[in-house]
Amino acid sequence: MTIYTNNFLSSINKELAQLNINLKKMIVAEHPILYAAAEQLFKAGGKRIRPALVLLVAKITTTDTKIKPEQKRLAEITEIIHTASLVHDDIIDDCEKRRGINTVHNMFNHKIAVLAGDFLFAQSSWYLANLNNLNVVKTISKVITDFAEGEVQQGSKHFDNKISIQDYIEKSFYKTASLIASSCKATTILSNCNKNVQNDFYLYGKHIGLAFQIIDDILDIVSCSENLGKPAGSDLKNGNLTAPLIFALEEKPELNQLINQEFQNTADINKTIRMIKQTKAIQKSKDLAEEHIQLAIQILKNKYSNKNIENLMLTSYYILDRIS
Repeated sequence: MTIYTNNFLSSINKELAQLNINLKKMIVAEHPILYAAAEQLFKAGGKRIRPALVLLVAKITTTDTKIKPEQKRLAEITEIIHTASLVHDDIIDDCEKRRGINTVHNMFNHKIAVLAGDFLFAQSSWYLANLNNLNVVKTISKVITDFAEGEVQQGSKHFDNKISIQDYIEKSFYKTASLIASSCKATTILSNCNKNVQNDFYLYGKHIGLAFQIIDDILDIVSCSENLGKPAGSDLKNGNLTAPLIFALEEKPELNQLINQEFQNTADINKTIRMIKQTKAIQKSKDLAEEHIQLAIQILKNKYSNKNIENLMLTSYYILDRIS
């Protein structure tokens, strides 16, 4: 864990520890297989970036920097929704590992995995309704439809070498940034902030989410399987053309042939990764992520004191630091 992580999480360490305890209590299911499948997801841990952002935004926007119980619950709901989306992602992408352990469909079967994902979405909806705040329900509910839109967009562009960076950013918003943006906004609603503040933190979350996805996609190319917790080159194998490959196509049009052949084997994937690394694509992708980080920071720096937003700034730098 980097210096950034230690710094930006230090003020909410207690809340994050409690969140991990509460998540296990919130996924109680009557059927033991369904419970085991859901528990498998949380056993792997994860970065907990999404709930951390909710808790940090809560500290900034409440009058006495005291996080409300409803905001702590929102952080938990956010992580459950994210985890549910991963189950469905793993099924669609036929991913064998997630965070270094067997995926649910690999450990059980596809039917159990689908049901586990649906169960988690249902649980999150129930807890969301119990917040008794219609605006928060409306804001977070939209995320689940965005997930579906993102998956459809991604599925309809498998191995499509005509995909543009704009298409990629739009899909990344639906699949990743929407949840982060909406949960940041919902936190400010629970803090009784005005519409301008709600919009500021929505945009902050949107740009942080886009940067986070771009960095994830770079790591899929430059990291080893052990660091990723899943096989490197998974996006290529599944036909998901991301920023590094889209940028690399500008310099190496011969990559089109490998895309058209749908990366038939591991050798093709390794060859593609080598070719991407020979171009400026990784740097261009990192520049794109940094652009979104700077937009996120600027939104807050223009209106809030540096002291108040310090931890959110560190979060932003941590995201970039993952590939330095």
